[in-house]
Amino acid sequence: MARAKGHDYLTLVYDMESGKLLWIKEGRTAEVFGEFLQGLSEECAQGIKAVAMDMGLAYQSAVRQWLPNAAIVFDRFHVMQMYSKVIKQVRRSEMRKADEEGQARIKGSTYLLLKNRNQLGDDGESRLQELLAANEKINIVYTLKEQLQAVWRDPPSVEAMHVRIEDWCGLAEASKIASLKSFSKTIRSHAEGICNYAAYPITSAVIEAGNVGIGLIRKRARGLLDTEYFKLKIRQLNLPDTAEPFYPLRRPGCRSKKALENDKPTV
Repeated sequence: MARAKGHDYLTLVYDMESGKLLWIKEGRTAEVFGEFLQGLSEECAQGIKAVAMDMGLAYQSAVRQWLPNAAIVFDRFHVMQMYSKVIKQVRRSEMRKADEEGQARIKGSTYLLLKNRNQLGDDGESRLQELLAANEKINIVYTLKEQLQAVWRDPPSVEAMHVRIEDWCGLAEASKIASLKSFSKTIRSHAEGICNYAAYPITSAVIEAGNVGIGLIRKRARGLLDTEYFKLKIRQLNLPDTAEPFYPLRRPGCRSKKALENDKPTV
């Protein structure tokens, strides 16, 4: 998580079952994450079966060094986030090549292509169908998006999920769309971590939920220069909600919602 756009980063570690924030430290290197892992007892380290993460090499390196028995599970959210960039690339390319009528059809279609179909509504579904029928390449990347999402749907085994990944990569390469072919190479090279989901069906949804709250803190403060204050506010987000007789919606020691929204750090 970035402390501020274009600035330093923080490493956050969560318990995937409870959603509890366990640790936070400046930096996103293997050494930083390794510092947390080295602090675990031998019994605890040996008991960790899987770690969900994105495809960053630094965190992978730390896990392989300090948790040799743990499986790395590449989070499906991040895989689909990477694929969203492919969709945007193809959409921009087709927009540049299209005539006036085609550009009018493609304009404003990003949300149609990225959202799940059941969230579009009748008007959105109608526009999407029109766009897919009129543009072959956009139709291909959208169809493959839906098929890629299905890779995680109730996989019976790691081996079966490998087959699904390989079949999907074959279709992507057959499309002859450059960005799709490049993406399929990335997927193949990370297939083991993706397919570990079949054995350990965990995701980093807890982290993403936390990142939303952290992003709001950063947005309200318009960037934070005081890192220690930022870390304190992040820990505050993870305090359990407890009702009080006169202020049932407030946590002990916290100020009002309005005061928190207007809160700014001291520099």
